[in-house]
Amino acid sequence: MMIIPILIGGCSHIDEGSLSQEATQLFNQGNYGAALGKYEQLIENFPAVADRVLFEMGITYAHPKNTQKDYQKSLDCFQKILRDYPDSEYRHDSQMMTLQIHNVIFKDKIIASQQAQLETSRQTLESKADEITDLHEKVETLEEKLFTLRMESTDKILIEKEARRLTLLTKGEVIKTYRIALGGDPVGPKERQGDNKTPEGTYLIDSRNGNSGFHLSLHISYPNEHDKKRARELGVSPGGDIMIHGIKNGFAPVGASHAESDWTEGCIAVTNQEMEEIYKFVPNGTVVEITP
Repeated sequence: MMIIPILIGGCSHIDEGSLSQEATQLFNQGNYGAALGKYEQLIENFPAVADRVLFEMGITYAHPKNTQKDYQKSLDCFQKILRDYPDSEYRHDSQMMTLQIHNVIFKDKIIASQQAQLETSRQTLESKADEITDLHEKVETLEEKLFTLRMESTDKILIEKEARRLTLLTKGEVIKTYRIALGGDPVGPKERQGDNKTPEGTYLIDSRNGNSGFHLSLHISYPNEHDKKRARELGVSPGGDIMIHGIKNGFAPVGASHAESDWTEGCIAVTNQEMEEIYKFVPNGTVVEITP
């Protein structure tokens, strides 16, 4: 991963100028190890400029062209500035660099994990070379079957609350499944307005909104007669406006991570890309079954 380098400033007009200039020249030449050595001498001999030198060391440790980069040592430098130099002019930039490096480390872990999975898949594929032809034939047959099914509209949506899963079906055949987020208090059926529960029961898609504040939405016909009866017995309003929808407008970059928690007010949420698929294949009148 790349960290945007912050240019190291020119040498200051104090006694350490010569040594600082040497460090800068070594940095510009790409000799990062030698530059770090000069910075350490500067800190040892000129403690008055230690915060500036620590900042330059942090940049050097994390520089994208430094083949021996060490993000932890870079963080140590910036965090030392934040901890030990409360009046330093480098505090703000150190805070920003600390956040940026944490972000890079997080992304590097994701990339490493994906690369490991890719390598495992490649090795598995190579070890099963004799099965590839047969698998290709099976895949082609399945793709033809799914293509035929997808030419028809979905006739049922199954929403399994406990599994956090939405499934599209046509004539009993599973077309696709999606990971979902539910209402903030998802256990149990919806009983009243504002209880943040996702309903349970059988409904229909009765309308759609192409200009939804949550990137397209399909309205579910909650409350049904059973829901209304229960609400009357409780003396409350059953509520409404239960939908299948995407991410709130302006928050699309959250992507699939939205489903790591239940955040809606009772609706069923998927990613924007998934919502576009569902919106395309689900006509009004489609049966929606929501199970506990």
